[in-house]
Amino acid sequence: MAKTSSQGKIGAVETAFEIVDTLESENTMGVSEVATELDLPKSTAHVYLKTLESEGYAINEDGRYRLSLRFLKHGGEARNRLKLYRAAKSHVDELANETGEAGNLGVEERGQRIIVYKSEVKNAIYDNTPTGEHTNLHWTALGKAILAHLPADRVDEVIDEHGLPKRTQNTITDRNELEVELNQIRERGYSFEKEERREGVTAIAVPIQDKDDPETVHSVSISGPTKRIKRGGTVRSDLIDAVKQTANVIELQYNHY
Repeated sequence: MAKTSSQGKIGAVETAFEIVDTLESENTMGVSEVATELDLPKSTAHVYLKTLESEGYAINEDGRYRLSLRFLKHGGEARNRLKLYRAAKSHVDELANETGEAGNLGVEERGQRIIVYKSEVKNAIYDNTPTGEHTNLHWTALGKAILAHLPADRVDEVIDEHGLPKRTQNTITDRNELEVELNQIRERGYSFEKEERREGVTAIAVPIQDKDDPETVHSVSISGPTKRIKRGGTVRSDLIDAVKQTANVIELQYNHY
């Protein structure tokens, strides 16, 4: 029987997922590289990798391992079961086509922003953000739109757990400064990402709220080069209006259909 730690966690499962996360960060890795990265005996790393391979979750290419596309199936199934995704996908596509910028759909899970869907048109910025990417909420317009509309005690929980780490020189890292920003977002109904996650990129997001659960908040956004999102140093009002209209339509469909 697998050993369970005093925290109620199974060590072997933890190690397996650490290996999965390590493989995700690289194209391919050899047994020795995985062992060194995770401070495991080479024989132990080999057993884990062979097990992942035999279960269909890793591919062995001449002694170097990568994640298999079986993970794509699990992610796709999880996303398809989201009511938000089913309600929003076509509208995010329409938003991207209308604005010419990347359309993004985000949710909060375990105190982080998760990209559920991303729609990119021909001239939209491509920043290699994968579907399923998770980041700190305070880094992004999507995340701040969510944070601003969560109950205050939940916001405190998120910050206590994840902190306010810096991503760029524009990232908000002060709790009081963030609270001022969240108040402004609540007042105007939308958030900005002012090169806080990636320099040169600005985003506009609007929350999508669940009428039956105040702790369930999602968001939709567009993101693009700052020089296109802003005009004369100010975020373009037509883009703000487009995101607001899309959020309204998604929220209506999400809550009533």
